[in-house]
Amino acid sequence: MMKQLMFSQDIRTICQDKSMEYIDAVIYWCEINNIEVEYAAQLIKKDLVILSEIQTEAENLNILKKTAKLPV
Repeated sequence: MMKQLMFSQDIRTICQDKSMEYIDAVIYWCEINNIEVEYAAQLIKKDLVILSEIQTEAENLNILKKTAKLPV
C-alpha cells in the first residue's frame, strides 16, 4: 500500500513540477527509479484517477478509441 501511495504522489508531483503529461511522467518515473513499465502498470491499475488521466491522454493522442462521455 505504501508503494502505491508513493507512486501516485510521485507521478502527480512530476506532472506538476515538470509540466509533463501523465503518460510521460510514468515513463520518466520508471527511468529514474530503474523500474520496468510493466510494474508501473500494476500500480496504475490501482489508482483510478491516474488511470483515467492516462486513458484521456491516450484517447486524445488517438492511441485508444474514444469512449462515450456524458456532457458536463
